[in-house]
Amino acid sequence: MNNPRCDLCGRAMRKNGTTSSGRQRWRCGKCGSSSVRRIDSRAKRLDMFLRWLLSKQTQSDMGCSRSTFKRATREFWEIWPIAPCTGEICDVVFLDGIWIGRDAVVLIACTKDHVLAWHLAETECASAWAALMVRMPAPAMAVTDGAPGFGKAARAVWPATRIQRCTFHAFCQVRRCTTSRPKLDAGVELYSLAKRLLKAKDADSAAAWLADYATWCAKWERFLCEFTIKDGRKQYVHERLRKARRALNKLVQSGELFTFVEMAEERGGVWDSTNNMIEGAINARLREMLRMHRGLSAIRRIKAIFWWCYMHTESPLPASEILHVMPTDDQVDGLFASASNEHKRDDGAPEEYGSGIVWNEFHMPTEHRR
Repeated sequence: MNNPRCDLCGRAMRKNGTTSSGRQRWRCGKCGSSSVRRIDSRAKRLDMFLRWLLSKQTQSDMGCSRSTFKRATREFWEIWPIAPCTGEICDVVFLDGIWIGRDAVVLIACTKDHVLAWHLAETECASAWAALMVRMPAPAMAVTDGAPGFGKAARAVWPATRIQRCTFHAFCQVRRCTTSRPKLDAGVELYSLAKRLLKAKDADSAAAWLADYATWCAKWERFLCEFTIKDGRKQYVHERLRKARRALNKLVQSGELFTFVEMAEERGGVWDSTNNMIEGAINARLREMLRMHRGLSAIRRIKAIFWWCYMHTESPLPASEILHVMPTDDQVDGLFASASNEHKRDDGAPEEYGSGIVWNEFHMPTEHRR
């Protein structure tokens, strides 16, 4: 039977005549409460919209024509899914950003199980990262790929949080300078050291790596100091190797290269050394979703990412509640540049993308707007 259940006692209800308007009335035989069954068609349409957006199904697979689907779900593109502030304190938080063309970036924070928060910004600057961080309690350790501005924001917002630079990204940074087939002996040895970095998982291997790296630096110091004079200016011959060395030196001096080893010694357990969690489980799936729905405007691609992130939080609300608590374009005052200085592009977003956003309203400090 598809009878509704009583809101008070949970027992199945029975038909009990009709209302003056002809609608079916239902009555609970246990507690005597009476009600009218209400079918929320908007919630059903939102479920259909999310089922299409978060899957590989086409609009024609939704049980209606494409034109009907677009007409039935057009209003949901106006909703901005906002991350709830749960106050959850995590041991490890993974942070990264996914770019929407060259116009905007969505900064995302997650754990191994679910998405924590996200933030729309124009660039990966310190203020943007700080706006994301203030939405969460400071974790014990944060894993990042070395995004610009992150370090400055972390020192200001999460001063007690230990930072772990993703070792795979550190390896990639060296590989960009040496290539995967270096010709110079110094490059061959440095590339081999960078590959060993991925296998350093405990205190002994980390100490051995640091010792071997110090030996490499001392061995090739004079070689890396070779220079020529070009147009009256001093120019180093092996600038790319020097660049790779500067990057590794910065990580070694800051202590961000083997933070996961120190955390394991201090607190026990296994701590993450790479950002693979957010790169593979989130960013890769977001890019796949955007490929499946090619042709969306920039603003809809951003909202699609917001929808994916919200539906992968710890406890997303049902569709009927989402419609009541999530803000829409009309409710977010100052979402883009002010009307007096607004210049629209072909995709519907302003030229000064993000410069006019009032973040205090858009990224609400409260759990949900009622």
